[in-house]
Amino acid sequence: MQLTILGSGDAFSAGGRLNSCYLLESGSARFMVDCGATVLVGLHRAGLTSNDISTIFISHLHGDHFGGLPFFFIDALFPRQRKAPLTLVGPLGLENRFRLACEVFYPRVAATPLAFDLRFIEMETGVARDIDGVSVMPFAADHYAGSASHALRFEHDGKVFTFSGDTSWTPSLIEAAKGADFFLTECYQYDMQLPMHNDYATLEKQHNVIGAKRTMLTHMSDTMLASQHLVDKSRYELAEDGLVVDI
Repeated sequence: MQLTILGSGDAFSAGGRLNSCYLLESGSARFMVDCGATVLVGLHRAGLTSNDISTIFISHLHGDHFGGLPFFFIDALFPRQRKAPLTLVGPLGLENRFRLACEVFYPRVAATPLAFDLRFIEMETGVARDIDGVSVMPFAADHYAGSASHALRFEHDGKVFTFSGDTSWTPSLIEAAKGADFFLTECYQYDMQLPMHNDYATLEKQHNVIGAKRTMLTHMSDTMLASQHLVDKSRYELAEDGLVVDI
């Protein structure tokens, strides 16, 4: 399994980073996790286009995590003239929010006749699904977004990858990340506890309980980025845009 970080930033692009967007490749499977508003920039930097992605998993319905879908969609429609099916996977309400976002940004574009099949799969918290050969379990995250927010645990080809999404500390992260080969977790602050977001001090307290084989910190604020030198590098890896990681 290989992870390419197309975007590791927060909603405010702290440090000049792109919004949340991650590419996973495992055997014949290739899919994206989150699709922030800067998705096309991240794809171009990686030498990819929207035609190279067949499935996108969305952790929650905030703009820096799903706001790139209208841009991905119009790129697929027009310059790429997409023919291959596209599957969008996320929490309940994904399709309605996608169509609303498209209408706000590009009125009537969502009604354009398609030359490809567009499929929506809306996941319920705690209900595992097998999607395009990838097993995914959505766990409850503590992060208000107008519908459920999820931490996502993926299994494919003998590997387990967990993404926290955005969330304050919640015990469901233990189950989501336990024994994972790789745990990618948001770490918005260094030692300031905020509603809806995690921080390094809290993650440190829970490190042994989580029990993932590797942990990487992402979605860092300016404050957290300024505190990177204080992170225990024997325990944590740090995300950067464009970074490619073998899992």
